[in-house]
Parts: sequence; structure tokens; C-alpha cells
Amino acid sequence: MIPERLAYAVKEFSPKSDLAVIERAYDFAAKAHEGQVRRTGEAYIVHPTETAVTLAKLRLPQNIIVAGLLHDVPEDTSVTIKEIETLFGADVAGMVAGITKLGKIKYRGMERYVENLRKMFLAMASDVRTILIKFADRLHNLSTLDSLPPPKRRRIALESLEIFAPIANRLGMGEIQGRLEDLSFKYVFPQEYAWVEALVKKRYVEKERYLRKVGERVRSELAKNGIAALDIHGRTKHYYSLYKKALKHERNLDKIYDLVALRVIVPTISDCYATLGIVHQLWKPLKGRIKDYIAQPKPNGYQSLHTTVFCDGGEIVEIQIRTEQMHEEAEYGIAAHWHYVEEGKESKNAVKESLGWVKDLMKWQQESLNDGSLLESLEYAKVDVFSKRIFVFTPSGDVIDLPEDATPVDFGYAIHSDIGNKCSGARINSVVAKLDAKLYSGDMCEIIIDKNRKAPNPDWIKFVKTRHAKDHIRSSMNAAQRGWLENLLPGGKGKN
Repeated sequence: MIPERLAYAVKEFSPKSDLAVIERAYDFAAKAHEGQVRRTGEAYIVHPTETAVTLAKLRLPQNIIVAGLLHDVPEDTSVTIKEIETLFGADVAGMVAGITKLGKIKYRGMERYVENLRKMFLAMASDVRTILIKFADRLHNLSTLDSLPPPKRRRIALESLEIFAPIANRLGMGEIQGRLEDLSFKYVFPQEYAWVEALVKKRYVEKERYLRKVGERVRSELAKNGIAALDIHGRTKHYYSLYKKALKHERNLDKIYDLVALRVIVPTISDCYATLGIVHQLWKPLKGRIKDYIAQPKPNGYQSLHTTVFCDGGEIVEIQIRTEQMHEEAEYGIAAHWHYVEEGKESKNAVKESLGWVKDLMKWQQESLNDGSLLESLEYAKVDVFSKRIFVFTPSGDVIDLPEDATPVDFGYAIHSDIGNKCSGARINSVVAKLDAKLYSGDMCEIIIDKNRKAPNPDWIKFVKTRHAKDHIRSSMNAAQRGWLENLLPGGKGKN
């Protein structure tokens, strides 16, 4: 019989699912794993059950939950993918097959991970649902790491921190990213984790109590202005995210204004902007701390209004304002989009289009396999996938998605290879800047081109960040070398 915990999660978060089908999948998995025990001492079926619970809480459709229950069956039992297809259909069997391939990946440090990354991106490009199941699988594994030997513990946690969490971020899954990072943090950096935990526990309690009062005041003011807030709640910053931010501020938490933020969920976009105005009537905003991610979303699709205000008693508070759909997408990213597909609010093509970057990665990773530059491709993966993303505007208002620390040359190549090749200068926010200057989110960049320039400057290769820019510069350098050699060799172009 299906565990009550799973039944509740399905009824509450994925009500359109057929519970009888999920129960059949559970019974099948339980029988297949019968007699198997995890390192924790629990029956093995506990793991796929918890995986399925997480998938249900992500409001994912029935087939993904069923695949979550069956994801370890072919790898750990005598049951075949063909049997699963016969009993549960080709769609479920395809997801389980994808997960089975991913399950064979073993992390041995970033240098030896290139081929495994390629497999992961191949699975994602083929069916992004496999990575959603893998996230759910990994979350439960991380929660039971104490039962493993310390070296294996750290290996799994490090893999989660360096590989899975950044992919979750790139897919817009903020909540899943935060959970993956926090569960891994204490095993990868135990002393730092203890420092953060000790430092923030008391502050969180005090801040949350204060935010409840602030939230009540905001709700009251919104009601007076005819806006019925759907939800107002405090959001505590995840430990690992807080740790990374603390390092930037020399470990001074007083400089981190979003330690605990207030989230205000309202019905419409116009309500978001009206709420921002009401908040600014109540409290004075900090200069430079108002961010409109609704008009200009982050590269991973994140939308919200952020403002930081001097609140009651001089406390500084960040307030995030968004609609319910924006909130779901901010928390669950691509998983939320699958939910909208089921609801008929979004097409599968729209989901596929949002994963164009995965296909781009597959393309250059295949090229790396062909020309033997796998280790170099790892460096690109670190930049193009695992680094923080920024968005920079063209003078006409178009948004260009770039990795953190990208330069105007990267920006030029992202617009068009000809602009990159011919760029001779740049203006950032109307101020003349060097070509190796760092760009930041929200910058407006204008590329100054020299129409007479034939090729990029070879020295640019030293500071550009993106593979796209490096490839074009390197290609030009190789062409120049070929031309030089042809002129030297007997019968070359330079000889009579």
C-alpha cells in the first residue's frame, strides 16, 4: 500500500495525478527492491518514495512521479526497461532509462568530470525531466549522508555543490538550488558551516519576529489601497548563499540586507508596481537598491521587484514583490513550467526554447570530443554553465545574457561575430571604457567599431570569458598563421 506521506503529497500538490497508477508503481518498486537495505538501515523503498514525494511537491505530473518511484529499479534489480515500458508506458520507461544512464556517473573531481558532464547534458537535451528526477534523488541522498564513510560523504556533497546546484540555478530552480547547497555545505566546508549556523541562528529568530510586524503593516496598507495580498511571508537566506555573500563583505553580516527578506505575493503585475509605490510611501528606500526584474528578468527567467528600505526603528529590510506565477517560477523554475504545460497554460515548445543553452553546450562538447580538447571544454563549462550569469543591455534595449566578469568584447561577439571582430572601444553606461573592463548586471554597453579592422586583436584572448569569443579570436589567429606560412613556403602566395 502506498505510504501516507506520498499519498498526501500527490493529493495536495499534484491532484490531477491518478493515485491508483502511482500506487501500482509503488507496489512494483517495493516488490523489485524487496530485501534491499540502505546504509541507513532503512528498507530501500524509502529512497524512491522520498524521491517521488519531492517530485509531487514540485507539482509535477503523474508520469514524472511514477518514473521517480521506478528510477533505481533497472540499475539495482533484475527488472528491465522493457518490462517497465510494458507496464507503465514508453514515456515513463524513457525517463527511467535516462536516469539509469546518469546513475552510472561517478564524481572524481572536476578534471575527470568532462565526459560525465557531456552525458548529463545529453540526457537534459533529450528530456529535461530526467534532471528533475535526479535533483529529487540527490536531495534524499544528501539528507542521509551521515550513514556513509567521510570520503564518500564529501565526494557526493562536492559533486552536488559544484555540478547539480549550478544546473538547478541555470534552470531557475532557486529553492532546489538552495536545498542542494545547504545539504552539501556542512560536508564540504564543515568549519565554515558551523560558523554561519552559530552566527545566524539568533539573528534569524529576531529578524523573523520583526518581519511579521512589518508584514502586518504592509498587508493593512495594501488593503486600504484595494490590493488583497495573496501571501506575505519572511524568507530566510540559505546558509551557503549567505556564506558566499558574507565573504564578499569580509564576513560582516551587518552589510547583508537580505539576511531575511519579506516576500509580498499579489494578484497582478500592476499590483506589483502599485505595492512598490505603497512600500516607498511607508518607508524610504536605499539608493541604488531598487531592482526591477519584472521588466528585465534575470537570465534564468527570475522575475520580481526588489527594494531595500529603512523600516520601523531604523531596521534595513529587503522587500520582494511578485505575482503567484512569478513566485512559483522563482522557486521551481523549469518544474513550474512543466506544471503549466499540464494546466494548458504553456506549450512544450516554450519549455524546449528555454533550454537552448543546453543544446549549445551539447554542440561544443561534441566538438571537443572530436578535436580532443575535452579538458579545455571543462573550463568553458565552468564559465558557461556553472558561473553566475549577468544581463547587459544594448543601446536599443535588447538583453544579452553573459557569464559573470564578461567584458565588452564578449558582449560584442554575443551580438554578432562581425561586431566582435571589428570592435575598437566601448561605452558602459555612456562612459568610455576599456575593452577588458568587467560588465555588471544592468549595465548598458555600446560597442564602438572600426570598419577598417580586418581581424580581432590576438591579445583579447587573454581576457575574454566566453567560448564564443575565444573561438572567433583563435580562428582568426590560426588563419593569420596559415597566411604567414603560405607566404614563407616555396610556391606560396608571396612567391613569384
